[in-house]
Formats: sequence, C-alpha cells, structure tokens
Amino acid sequence: MSRTPLDPTLVGELVAVRDRAYAPYSHHPVGAVVVSESGRRYAGANVEVAHYKGICAEASAIAAMASAGERRLREVWVIGPGTHLCTPCGDCRQRIREFADDATRIRVVDAEGRLLREYTMAELLPDAFGPENLSPENLG
Repeated sequence: MSRTPLDPTLVGELVAVRDRAYAPYSHHPVGAVVVSESGRRYAGANVEVAHYKGICAEASAIAAMASAGERRLREVWVIGPGTHLCTPCGDCRQRIREFADDATRIRVVDAEGRLLREYTMAELLPDAFGPENLSPENLG
C-alpha cells in the first residue's frame, strides 16, 4: 500500500484525537475517525482504566456515531503511535462489522498519517457473524 500523505485535515483530526488518548498503562495511544453514511466524521481515542477493561479508539468513535443517531459506516481510520500497523482488535472488528457493509473501507495509517493498509470488511473479518445472522428467517 502506498505511503502517500492523506488529506491534511483528516490527518490532523487523527493525530489530535490520538494525542488526547488516556493510555497511562499501555502507553500506546490510539485514535480513530469514522465517517458515517451522511459523511459526518466522529472521532474517538482509547481510554484505559486501572482494571484493564478500557475502551478502544474505534469503539469510542463508533459509540459517538451511534449516539448521534447514525447507523452506517462508510470509512474507519485508525492511527497508532508508531510506524507499525495498528489494526483494530478482534472486539473492534466485530463492532465495525455491526455498522459496516461491503462498501465500508477500514484504513490504518502510521503516526505521521501515511496510509499503511486498506481493508474491506471481508478482509478484516472473514466469514463474519453479523446482524443478518439473527434475522427471523435465519433462526428457524
């Protein structure tokens, strides 16, 4: 994947939210920006707590989107503190799946905002269990 710089406004949002993360235990701040079906952006950072059951950046951003009444993800952007891939954890992959469709793109950038990798939902979470699995016609 190209390491071409992205839209500076988006990179600025990602860096700013990552820098507001509360990560006193792991020292691994993560930021996420999700773009909803309406095109509106929602940001979130990881928030750790002493009993180690904090909230991930992706979950934080998706919660903001859902709290605003939106239900579809077009894009998910994730930034970590270094040059390595900081992909969504398993729990966040399932959370993204809840609000994603085939057109949703998940993108991971390095600490400077250069694209490291882009995923479809099927690539990020193959053979996923989703809302359609719980529809009445699939339960009988």
